[in-house]
Amino acid sequence: MIRLEHVSKSYAVRGGRHTILDDVTFALPPRSRVGVLGANGAGKSALLRLIAGGEMPDSGRIVRDGRVSFPVGFTGTFHPLLSARENIAFLARIYGMDGAEVSGWIEEFAELGAYFDMPVGTYSSGMFARIAFATSFAFDFDVYLVDEVIETGDLRFRRKCAAAFDERMKTASLILVSHHISTIRQYCDMAAVLHRGKLSAFPSIDEALDTYEDSLKQLEYPRG
Repeated sequence: MIRLEHVSKSYAVRGGRHTILDDVTFALPPRSRVGVLGANGAGKSALLRLIAGGEMPDSGRIVRDGRVSFPVGFTGTFHPLLSARENIAFLARIYGMDGAEVSGWIEEFAELGAYFDMPVGTYSSGMFARIAFATSFAFDFDVYLVDEVIETGDLRFRRKCAAAFDERMKTASLILVSHHISTIRQYCDMAAVLHRGKLSAFPSIDEALDTYEDSLKQLEYPRG
């Protein structure tokens, strides 16, 4: 269960502040999968950071009943001077899991060979993505957070990611941010729209999509 209780969040911008959440109350029931829709700049990624605990709200509180993932594929959890094995051992201690077991699973999944014991700062972007996604799927989370991307790499590795993700979704909840309606339809059973600081939940994706399209029409873009 994830619960936002009267949460507000804004950021300083030139000439004032940009509000992304304005007194938002929202609950994610157990074993539910919600897609979050919103225009660019609405604050969808910031919402995930708040839920993950990477940022704090200006007011209100976020209640997490269970273990919440870092965003799937997020690379900010890795120290560049440590090897993948060392980084994973540290994360395993944080989440109270067996370091050797988790490390073995990730080493096999990521298929990095000798690079698994080299500093992650020496990795190519593709190698870094492999280890980040493998780590996301290795831990036993109750709620998974996804910001746009669920899989990466070549076709074979994308299939591995999709299979691992589907396996996790059998027992976990999901909050998925995406501009791709097909992705939300594939993975989610409900949706919410973030617009002008308000997060509105809908029992069907079609209802949310109608509201999302209406919200885009309300936005005024400066003419270039």
